[in-house]
Amino acid sequence: MITFDRLWETLLIKGISQYTLIHRYHISNGQLDRLRKNSNVSTYTLNSLCRILDCRIEDICEYVPDPVKEDTDPKAGEGSPEVF
Repeated sequence: MITFDRLWETLLIKGISQYTLIHRYHISNGQLDRLRKNSNVSTYTLNSLCRILDCRIEDICEYVPDPVKEDTDPKAGEGSPEVF
């Protein structure tokens, strides 16, 4: 899972508020909501945030492995690969 916790830290460090992102840089409130919820965002949005904050991608997001789900049925899903 990609998380955006680092974005909020970087915003504080750079002194840029969410209000400023919306009104000065035209980042939509919907995009910020997706970022808050660690939902899907476009690479265009990520590029814009890196440009605005003058930072690298790792300053706004990071990959965190999903927790391993334990199946109660050991034969469940046997032989079928996970499809994305």
